[in-house]
Amino acid sequence: MHTGSCLCGKVTFKVSGDLPAPSACHCSQCRKHSGHFEASTDVPRSAVTVQGEDHVTWFHSSEKVRRGFCSHCGSSLFWDPLDREKHDWTAIAMGAFDTPTGTHLERHIFVADKGDYYDIADGLPQNEK
Repeated sequence: MHTGSCLCGKVTFKVSGDLPAPSACHCSQCRKHSGHFEASTDVPRSAVTVQGEDHVTWFHSSEKVRRGFCSHCGSSLFWDPLDREKHDWTAIAMGAFDTPTGTHLERHIFVADKGDYYDIADGLPQNEK
């Protein structure tokens, strides 16, 4: 069982089972939503329990996805595909988990869009998109 929350604690969550290896997304939307790049793990929806859902605000950042954040403190929490028949998972921001998580970054994605103020030098695979 893994637990986590937003900064103010109004939204808490539990994830049953192991956390899949997260990826770090460097696309412009993730950078603007998180303030840097976003690291998240994709977990089955059935493994996630959220308390304080009434404090989660959803922003539809495209026709295919919505991003969830705490309406009180602004913490970035979720990245959720809208096509639930095709995607039975949701992504949870790694920074919102209580530690230890027992996992490590697997790869970097959308590195073609990364900010110019940092380098990726950890030796992990990097996907342009």
